[in-house]
Amino acid sequence: MVARIYRPAKTAMQSGKAKTQRWVFEFEPEMARSVEPLMGYTSSADMKAQVRLTFETKEDAIAYARRNGIPHRVEEPRDRVVRGASYSDNFKFDRQTPWTH
Repeated sequence: MVARIYRPAKTAMQSGKAKTQRWVFEFEPEMARSVEPLMGYTSSADMKAQVRLTFETKEDAIAYARRNGIPHRVEEPRDRVVRGASYSDNFKFDRQTPWTH
């Protein structure tokens, strides 16, 4: 029953930083999911998989885990890689590399 504390990355469909500033506390799965043969639904008997808590800070999430005696693992967020080029740089007159098709 190990809990995972992390800050979610933004999805591919997001252009802003909504829902990425809070810390998420959720339990790691204890048993594998199973596929229901008739309809093909995936299900699990693990009730802790439904628990997902959000906290303002990492310290709040760690304090919650310690207060309730839950073993936890903290995953630090990775720095976002930002490229310096923009789409309009492809059409610059003084482009460093030649334009090829």
